[in-house]
Amino acid sequence: MSMLLGRLIRFAAQKIVLSPQARNAAAKAAQEVAGEAKLIAREKDKARAAGRSVRRVVRRLQGERGGS
Repeated sequence: MSMLLGRLIRFAAQKIVLSPQARNAAAKAAQEVAGEAKLIAREKDKARAAGRSVRRVVRRLQGERGGS
């Protein structure tokens, strides 16, 4: 399993390096992850904040797929 994960990470890194669109998408995703991490870090109940963050991400992903 770890070999497959390593290959997937290497493949994604190569795509990001070679493609300007992939670089922009990766930068945007990294900024969003950092923003969510800041929100979680500010909360007293970190587990609850992490759960809300995951729910926001799932809803956003479902919205991008057309709501299904």
